[in-house]
Amino acid sequence: MRAAALVAPRRIELVDAPSAALGPHDVRVRPAAVGVCGTDFHIYSGESNFHQDARGRTIPLEESPQILGHEITGTVLEVGRAVTDLAPGARVVLDQGRNCRSERREPPCEYCASGHSHQCEFYTEHGITGLPGGFAEDLVVPAVNAVALDPALPFETAVLTEPLACVLHSTDFGERAHTRYRFGRGDERVRCAVVLGAGPAGLFFVQVLRQVLLFDGPIVVSDPSPAKRALATALGGEAVAPAELAETVRARSGGRRAEFLVEATGAGPVFGLLPALVRKQATVLLYGIGHGGASLELLNPLQWRELVLVTSVGASGGFDADGRPSVYRRALALLEQGRVRVDGLVSHRYRGLAAVPRAFSGEHAHEGYVKGVALLA
Repeated sequence: MRAAALVAPRRIELVDAPSAALGPHDVRVRPAAVGVCGTDFHIYSGESNFHQDARGRTIPLEESPQILGHEITGTVLEVGRAVTDLAPGARVVLDQGRNCRSERREPPCEYCASGHSHQCEFYTEHGITGLPGGFAEDLVVPAVNAVALDPALPFETAVLTEPLACVLHSTDFGERAHTRYRFGRGDERVRCAVVLGAGPAGLFFVQVLRQVLLFDGPIVVSDPSPAKRALATALGGEAVAPAELAETVRARSGGRRAEFLVEATGAGPVFGLLPALVRKQATVLLYGIGHGGASLELLNPLQWRELVLVTSVGASGGFDADGRPSVYRRALALLEQGRVRVDGLVSHRYRGLAAVPRAFSGEHAHEGYVKGVALLA
């Protein structure tokens, strides 16, 4: 099969790659729409490499090129002989994470057994940890990793299931944390929320707070991009430029500052802003990845305020009765029902495998870029 492979940092080439064998409990999928994620950019640049051998050694791209793409939708081409609930032609979204349930491992590890499958003891991911991803002509995954789509839902919309599921998983984690302020009613309720960053994740956080948690207070969103601020405002936030952030939060919170803040930028220096934005014993959900260019001394004022720092990654969680990922199903339902809107989020489209290298050419740094999607079928 043909695939767009990362053969060295900042170098993607079209290559011939072997198609994986189909096991009895697997499905073979032809990718249709594959999202381009911030994690892909980190791997592409050489900043990150999550492909390790059994001893924890990072395997260089020159030694083992990687096929990226972990936000994957597609059409089932072939099913294993033991698969009875999917058939060729089915339209699916894929959970890229392979866990104990994916591998039919018994007994499951403590994380999979308790509904925390993203932390599976044996976790691997297509498009991230060395397993082939979606920028290819076909992909073999366990059938329980494939969730059927409503036939009316376009692939270009369904591809946002994975990033939305990540946001749902993180929000769930924040809600379960032992924290003073909660969403709901009462004196110790969240009255003002802040979202730093209006990329796809930040825009989804705004909608999850509004549509899932039914939060009706101010959600102040900060982003340097006017286009992203306009999207955030249209989706239920109150978007401002970074220079206006602290004053806006003070005004909209009545001087209390925010009880709940989402950090969705991955920029280290933003930690220096947090003391002016959050109330003592507030919850700070760390979603962005990277955080370079900042000193750990920025954490001191946060510790003094007894903030609850919540860290959460990935879209996986528990499982439905058929073994499929419950968080993905929740995210997909929100998209199918139109409760979470995606209009305007996909700003750049790359048609065909040959266009995948252009998706990493730097367009994501330009004004107006929100989300890129490779359309492969």
